Order: sequence, then structure tokens, then C-alpha cells
Amino acid sequence: MKVRRTDNGAAARLIAVGEGQAWVEGPLDFSSVPALLKAGDLLLRRPGAFRIDLGGVTAANSAGLALVLEWLDLARSRHLDLRFLNLPDSVRRIAAFSNLEALLPVAEEGT
Repeated sequence: MKVRRTDNGAAARLIAVGEGQAWVEGPLDFSSVPALLKAGDLLLRRPGAFRIDLGGVTAANSAGLALVLEWLDLARSRHLDLRFLNLPDSVRRIAAFSNLEALLPVAEEGT
């Protein structure tokens, strides 16, 4: 998928790692999110259930929450089941503060 360098030079990537599985690595910030959104749009064109593991995220701000919500909206509009693994604590805190945490389908390992 796409690689986008952020202002500090770090790469953010969405990597397909298997059928219905993807891994995100790098920072989720205002510089990296546009390219990640496009990569997610391409990934979520396939039918089926998806698990996106955010365990490789090195930093995240409100742009990271916006990305997760946009991916969720894309999946729902295409009648896909999307779950997130290893949602960063910073994204959880922002979602909780914004009363959005209940909207995030977070899967436990192995589900």
C-alpha cells in the first residue's frame, strides 16, 4: 500500500498481511492520514470481514481517530465487517473524551 513520509520523516503504511488482515505502522497524524485513507479505501473494496491491526502505530492524534472513523464509515457503506486490533491509547482517550468510543468496533486478539 502507500507510504507517506510525515514532516518528521517517519513513514506511515497500511500493509495487507493476509486475507482480510492489515497492519498499520508509523504515526497517525495530519500528514500521514490522507494517504492512509486512500490505501484503506482500496483495501476495503474487497468483500468480506476485515481486521486492521494498529499495533505498529508509533503516535496518534485526533487525525488518527478521524481515519479510523472514516475507514469504519467506508466499511459500513459497503456492508463489510471491520474490526480494529490494538487501538492506540491516545485514540481511545480522544474517542472517550468525544463520546465516540462506543462507535469503535475493537476486536480482542484471536477474534
